[in-house]
Amino acid sequence: MSNLPAVRESVQGDATLHMVGFTVGSEEFGVDILKVQEIIRMAPISIVPSAPDFLEGVINLRGRIIPIIDFRKRFHIFDTAEVDERSRRIVVLSLNGTTIGMVVDSVSQVIKLAENRISPTPAVAKGFDSDAIAGVGQLADRLLIVLDLERVFAEHDLADMGGVSAAHA
Repeated sequence: MSNLPAVRESVQGDATLHMVGFTVGSEEFGVDILKVQEIIRMAPISIVPSAPDFLEGVINLRGRIIPIIDFRKRFHIFDTAEVDERSRRIVVLSLNGTTIGMVVDSVSQVIKLAENRISPTPAVAKGFDSDAIAGVGQLADRLLIVLDLERVFAEHDLADMGGVSAAHA
């Protein structure tokens, strides 16, 4: 499972992954904790004309201009579950030298998951953006979709977003 997040610790020979868990719609996702710089409350977002539809705009985060991605739009999630605006968060990520923010419905917890509890992406899920799914984690009472952030935001996406933040600096 080479596209799993990096191994963070080994407990009795079993590799354990540390991830930040968040929800979008009715699904729970996990991302490598070392890619997460911080988690902030929603902030006013300035719209960027002619941007891709999943790019909500930019925010000023302590003097840095950060592009903000809507996770629902990026992954075409059309879950009709009502979103509590008070729980929405921006997960600030560092990917290959680019800082971006990702809007999620809520952030749940830091999750420690043994690598042997992560199954490969099911064949039925193969297709659009399935390369971004590193696997499906089996927690005690639910499943967790483990994401490969570098593949979620392909190099062309990161290059476009880097240009957006530079243009608004």
